[in-house]
Amino acid sequence: MNPVIKDKSKQRKAWKTFIVAGFLAGGLFAALGWFAFGQLVDKQDVSLLDKPLPAPTVFYDLNDKEALKISPSHAAEAVSYDSLPKHLIDAVVAVEDKRFFEHGGTDLRGIGRALMTNLTSGKTVQGASTITQQLAKNVFLSQERTWTRKWKELLLAQKIEKTYDKPQIIEMYLNQIYFGEGAWGIRKAADVYFGVSVDRLTLAQSAMLAGILKAPSALSPYTHKEKAQERRDVVLELMKEQGKITAAAYDSAVREPLRLRGAAKTGAAEAIKYPYYVDQVIREAADRYGLTENDVLHGGLRIHTALDPRMQQAVESVYAQASAFPASVADQLIQSGAALVDPRDGGIRALIGGRGKQPFRGFNRAVQLKRQPGSTMKPISVYTPAFERGYTPKDTLLDEPVDFGGYQPHNAGGGYHGEVSIYDAIVNSYNIPAVRLLNDIGIDAGMDAAKRFGLELTDADRTLGLALGGLQEGVSPLDMAEAFGVFANDGTRMPAHSIIRIETADGEAVPAASELVPVKTTEPEVARTMTSVLEGVVSEGTGELAALADRPVAGKTGTTEMPGTDGKGIKDNWFVGYTPQLVGAVWLGYDHTDGSHYLTTTSKAAAAVFQKLMSEALRGEPVLSFPKAAGNPRKKPAKHAEPPHAKKEKGKDKHGKSNEAHEKKDKQPKHGKSE
Repeated sequence: MNPVIKDKSKQRKAWKTFIVAGFLAGGLFAALGWFAFGQLVDKQDVSLLDKPLPAPTVFYDLNDKEALKISPSHAAEAVSYDSLPKHLIDAVVAVEDKRFFEHGGTDLRGIGRALMTNLTSGKTVQGASTITQQLAKNVFLSQERTWTRKWKELLLAQKIEKTYDKPQIIEMYLNQIYFGEGAWGIRKAADVYFGVSVDRLTLAQSAMLAGILKAPSALSPYTHKEKAQERRDVVLELMKEQGKITAAAYDSAVREPLRLRGAAKTGAAEAIKYPYYVDQVIREAADRYGLTENDVLHGGLRIHTALDPRMQQAVESVYAQASAFPASVADQLIQSGAALVDPRDGGIRALIGGRGKQPFRGFNRAVQLKRQPGSTMKPISVYTPAFERGYTPKDTLLDEPVDFGGYQPHNAGGGYHGEVSIYDAIVNSYNIPAVRLLNDIGIDAGMDAAKRFGLELTDADRTLGLALGGLQEGVSPLDMAEAFGVFANDGTRMPAHSIIRIETADGEAVPAASELVPVKTTEPEVARTMTSVLEGVVSEGTGELAALADRPVAGKTGTTEMPGTDGKGIKDNWFVGYTPQLVGAVWLGYDHTDGSHYLTTTSKAAAAVFQKLMSEALRGEPVLSFPKAAGNPRKKPAKHAEPPHAKKEKGKDKHGKSNEAHEKKDKQPKHGKSE
């Protein structure tokens, strides 16, 4: 048995040797790795932190010329660490990086906690960036969401921690971070929101400013008061849990009323050139590139846009003229939003989201507004699908009282006109013929057309009211500009966009999550036919105030009735029109409509504003002509595979006139009752 015992002894010794060697090799490898990591950290250049400003973001126009530069000029407003209230520092640390004074730039414990939270929730709900990493990202890095960028962020954070002490780091962070409302840096934020110097910020005010950092636009107390207060209270709760404030201090702070600087606050829109356009760029950067507001404002990016500075300046000039708009009541300004889009490529050439002084990233009526489009919906949801099914502008419809299962549409101003051509029905914006026609071709045809034109509808919109723009959620001027671009672009919809591409400071492309591709919406002949009719709206119909003296223009008016005014008032006033190279959509109305705040039924203000905008925007641009329709042959039902109106055609004579039998049939809905 001795040989066996010796063999086992040799085996144990071999295993021990192997394990020891493994530990030594692992230790050596770790030491080499740590040494290499240290070398990489040492090579990082963080001297830019000694300069007061973060890298600017540059916006280029459609000709690739620099249009504006966002370079926060708060160098003279920097606040020293000793001047920062302790409760402000505690608030920021509590909500942004509670172990800031303990870790060395990277919080491994926080990373592990965030990883476990994200794994258990099945999605990313918690991040682990430290204040030092956020400082590194804002000043040095592009905003691409890659492992490479995170690695660079880690190296830079370590170098920052080796170069600067904690007070210096948080001082730089608070002097460079964006607090919303045009306020870069803590001194500007204290003034913009509360009208006080930083050293006079209360605990509650400090907690609110700390809370805003997560999402400056979405949490601004000027536009989202309740959310801002809820976020403030979250910060105060964290401070209490972490022992930074007492329960008594917490109770007092959460009861402190929110007193903002109000009307005296500085207008952030004045601090940034083309504020509404920049707002849309930030919006698109989030949707298509996954970037945040801070990414755009602090990332040192090169953003190539579809902006036409001359058109944008023209739009802003018109909106600064009170005489261009109807008189408002004393306590509320009639508001408006407009978008100008090139239908050939979808590029947003100019955009404005409101009248009067507005905060930067405030409510942008050109893109965020959701209002019923009224009769501007008729060409999209009724007449395009009708023309696709063989109807022509010369065909006739009945304009007389009708009842579709309880739904009784009426014309604006009352009155009926008997048998009218589709051309006249569109040009004069008669409602009843449009509803009759939608009922004839089927509501699904209208829903499908709206979808093809890029309008997002809901099941609740599946009613005959769709013909008159009676939508549940509504649309924005930008939505309508993109949709009408189909008519101007021979039936192809080009997705509206402000961003052409984004690059880092060194020219590296930031990838987009989705590409913009043309959408075949209808046939060129249908689009040309619609354009020829919509030219009539401007030349002899409801849109005469939109006429441009020196060039062809087509378009459609739209209004929505104000309830409770006996037909004497309107809630929304629209005009959407176009030339071959530019589509313009204008909305007018009060933000808050009631019995004292509405437009008059005689108001054609949107068409007048459209005329001013387009006249100025197209000044010096070539005069182009619309392509002509080849002619509209009479409908021949036998040649159509899907003629939903075929039976009615049998009741028409060779001139398209309806006989008595047809008139009787026309009163019977063939596609179900309206809802």
